[in-house]
Amino acid sequence: MKATESGLLSFLNNSPQFVIPIYQRTYSWTEKECRQLWDDILRAGREDGHSIHFIGSVVGIDQRDSTNSDRSPYLVIDGQQRLTTVTLLLAALAEALEKQKGETVELSEGFSARKVRNRYLIDPDEDDERRFQLLLSETDRETLKAIVARDPLPENPSLRINEGFKFFQSQIGKLTKLEALCRGLDRLFIVDISLNRGQDNPQLIFESMNSTGKELSQADLIRNFVLMGLQTNLQSRLYKNYWRPMERAFGQDGYSARFDAFMRHYLTVKTGEIPRLSEVYDSFKWYARAFLNAASETAEKKAREDNPEISEQNLSKVEAAASTAAVETLVSELRAFAGYYCAMALGAEPDADLNFAFHDLRELKVDVAYPFLLELYADYATKQLPKADFLEAIRLVEAYVFRRAICMIPTNSLNKTFATFTKSLKKDRYLESIKAHFLLLPSYRRFPGDGEFQRELQKRDLYNFRSRSYWLRRFENHGRKERVPVDEYTIEHIMPQNEDMRIEWKTALGDDWQRIHQEYLHTLGNLTLTGYNSEYSDLPFVDKRDMVGGFKNSPVRLNDGLGTVEQWNEEAIRSRAQKLAAKAPGVWPGPSLAEDILSIYRAPKEASASYSIADHPYLNSGLVRELFEAFRKDVLALDPCVSEEFLKLYVAYKAETNFVDVVPQAKALRLSLNMKFTDINDPRGICKDTSQIGRWGNGEVEVKISALDEIPYTLGLVRQSLEQQLGNGGDG
Repeated sequence: MKATESGLLSFLNNSPQFVIPIYQRTYSWTEKECRQLWDDILRAGREDGHSIHFIGSVVGIDQRDSTNSDRSPYLVIDGQQRLTTVTLLLAALAEALEKQKGETVELSEGFSARKVRNRYLIDPDEDDERRFQLLLSETDRETLKAIVARDPLPENPSLRINEGFKFFQSQIGKLTKLEALCRGLDRLFIVDISLNRGQDNPQLIFESMNSTGKELSQADLIRNFVLMGLQTNLQSRLYKNYWRPMERAFGQDGYSARFDAFMRHYLTVKTGEIPRLSEVYDSFKWYARAFLNAASETAEKKAREDNPEISEQNLSKVEAAASTAAVETLVSELRAFAGYYCAMALGAEPDADLNFAFHDLRELKVDVAYPFLLELYADYATKQLPKADFLEAIRLVEAYVFRRAICMIPTNSLNKTFATFTKSLKKDRYLESIKAHFLLLPSYRRFPGDGEFQRELQKRDLYNFRSRSYWLRRFENHGRKERVPVDEYTIEHIMPQNEDMRIEWKTALGDDWQRIHQEYLHTLGNLTLTGYNSEYSDLPFVDKRDMVGGFKNSPVRLNDGLGTVEQWNEEAIRSRAQKLAAKAPGVWPGPSLAEDILSIYRAPKEASASYSIADHPYLNSGLVRELFEAFRKDVLALDPCVSEEFLKLYVAYKAETNFVDVVPQAKALRLSLNMKFTDINDPRGICKDTSQIGRWGNGEVEVKISALDEIPYTLGLVRQSLEQQLGNGGDG
C-alpha cells in the first residue's frame, strides 16, 4: 500500500482512467452531500492565503506495473462518490465557461472550458469509452458519459447523477463570477492510496474506510463481499446474470433500503434468526462463509473418496472449483429470492390472483410475514406448492394479522411467529400443516376464532384504524369478479361526525343521543362508502336515503339494506353491525381442520411428577405465603398465555417456556428472570447477576421480594422477561 497527498485536480489530470468496478455501489449522493461539498469549495476559494481543503481519500488498485506504462485503468475501491461529484461539478463548470467566456478565454487561475474538459473529463487522444476520465458502474455509466460528452441522456437515466448535475448547474448559475469556485477547486486535496494487487486485501480496506461521505448501506457491503476478489470474468458474469437484475428489480430510488429489508427476511428464512437491520451484513458474512465452507468440505470429501491418492495440488483445484460453483449457487439463490420478494413487496407479481393477495398484505403492512412467505413462494416457484394452496396460505396470513389487529392482540410476537413458522411445516401435507400450526398457536399468538372476531369487529373504532380503506375495500369486493375501485369513494358516517347535529338527528337518536354518538360514531354499523359525501353533509337519514345518489339506489354493496331502514338509531346501527360482522368470517376466513387430523399435529404431553403448593413448606403460611399469593395473582394477570407450574424446587411461570421462576425461602421469594443480565432495565439496581453462579431457576437475573410494597417494581422487571419472550429482540 502506498499513500500520497495530492491536489485533486492534479490527481485527475495525471492519473490513468478511473474505473468503478461492477461490485461497487451506484452513485448515491443527494443534494445534501452535494451542497456540503459546494459550500466547502466556495469557502476554500474565498479564503485569503494558500489554504487547502482536504476532502478524504481515494483508494484504488493501479492495474499498471513497472513494465507497463499504458493507460491501464485505476480501479477505485473507495472515493467514487467524491470523484463522481467533482466530475459533475467540473462538467457544469465547463458548460458555464463556454457560455460566459468562450472556449479560448482563460480565467486568472488558468481555467477554461477546453482545459477543464481535456484535463479532467476526457482524453482527446483516446476513442470510445477510453476517452472518459471516469467510468462508473453500469447503472450510472451511460448517464455520466452523456453529460460529459454533451450528448442526449439515455432513455432511463440515473436519477442521482442527473440530479447532481442539475444541482451544480443551478448553483453555478447563481454566481456572478467563477473565480472563487475555480480557486476552491484548485485547493481541494486528497490522499491517494494505491493498493498492491498481490499483497493488500481490498475487502478489509473497503470495510474500514467508511468514515467520510455517505455511509455505506448493508447492500453495498454485501455486494462488495460477494463480488470483490473474484476473477474478472466470473465477477462480470455474476453481476450481469444475477446482481444487475436484482438492482433493476429493486429500483434506483430506495434500492439500498429495499435490498437491506429483503436481505433481513432472506437471512431469517435461512438461519431461523432475525438479524437487526444494522447487522444484516455481518449476518450475511457468517451465513455465506458457512455456505461456501460447506461446499468446499463436501468437494474435498468426495475427491478423497474418489481418489485416495489425490495430490494436494489437485485437491486445491477441486476446492477452488467447488468454491466458484458455490458462489454462483449462492448468488443465483439470492437473485431468485429477491424476485419472490419483489413480487410480494413491490407489486411485481405477474399472476393476477396472487398480485391482489399481495396487495392486500402490503396495505396491512405485514412485513413480518415475509420470511415465511418467501419459503412458500420458493416452493410455489418450484411447483412443490400448488398455486391454489399458496393463495389460500397467503389469505390465511392476511386473516391472521387482520383478526388480531381487530381483537387488539399485541403484535410483539408476530416476528417470532413467522420466523419459526416453517419449522412446523410438513411439505407432503403442506396446506394442512399450515392450518394446523395456526390452530395450535398458544393464546398470545392465537388465530382469533369467528366469535371473538365478530364480537370485536362490531365495537372497534374502524374509522381511525390504520388500514381503513383496506377493510372497506375487502368488504365491498368480496365475491365480486369486477372489483370496485374503493379509492374513488369517500368514507361516510351515516350518523354525522359533528356533535352539534341537526335536531332531526337528536330526535331520532333519543334522549341518550350523546352517549350513542360517542359510542357508535366510528364503528362498523355507522360507516359506509359513497360518492356523494359533500351532498349528504349532515342531512337527516331519510334525506340521505331518498335523495338522488342516496342509500336507496346506491350501487355500493355496503349500502345494501339501508334503503329499507326507516330510522337511524342505536338499534339500526347495532343491527347493521351484526349483519356485516356475520359476513366477516367469509371475507377473512380462518383455518379449520377435523379434530382427528388436528390431533396428529398436537405435541404429546410429557409425563412429569405432580407437585403442588403443599410441596413447598415455606408457602404453607405466614409472610412468604402472603407475598406469594399477591405475586402470583399479578403475574398470572400479565397475559392470558401465562401458566403456573409447581415443580419440586421452585414454581415456574411460563408463556412458551419459563420467564420467571420463584424459589420460596424462609423470609422472602427469590426470583430468577429468564434473560441475560445485560438486557435488564433496573433503575434501582436491585437485580443480581447470576451468570457465573449456580442457582435453581432459569436465566441470569436474580431479584428478591421480602415485602408487599416491593411487588409493583419487581413486576415491572418480570414483565421485561415476559415481553422479551413474546417478542424477538429484532428491529421490529
